[in-house]
Amino acid sequence: MMTGNPVIEGGCDCGRIRYRMIGPPLIVHCCHCRWCQRETGASFALNAMVETERLTLLQGMPEVIVTPSESGRGQKILRCPECRLALWSHYAGGGDDVAFVRVGTLDEPDRVGPDIHIHVTSRQPWVVIPEGARTAPEFYDIDRVWSPESLQRRQVIREKRAQGRA
Repeated sequence: MMTGNPVIEGGCDCGRIRYRMIGPPLIVHCCHCRWCQRETGASFALNAMVETERLTLLQGMPEVIVTPSESGRGQKILRCPECRLALWSHYAGGGDDVAFVRVGTLDEPDRVGPDIHIHVTSRQPWVVIPEGARTAPEFYDIDRVWSPESLQRRQVIREKRAQGRA
């Protein structure tokens, strides 16, 4: 969920990397899985999924670090080479076409709230999910949860991939 202007900028702590995200995310996950808890050192990860083509580097060049993931297929984390802050990731399922932008790296992170809380069965017991918030015990059925617009954008990604393999 994104409010206001469809363009929002972000960056790392030291200012070496700056980026712009154009348009609303496909979906925003608040993930409570143990893997995200360990990776972030926090009780959850808040990621805005967006087509990589909707991200523009304004300054600097992030470093790509390949790390394991819970799926076993790994992820690429794009980090500032100086302050080491994680800016976004690419997971095997979405490939390089979809970026999981760390909402906390946005200049106005309060504009991008979660659409769904996932893996709530492993959330920390003291984390209170707001009443009425959409939740999933583990993951969810994309076709039932994503908005019609996001599903159309997902189809475009799939078609571009198919054309690239042809």
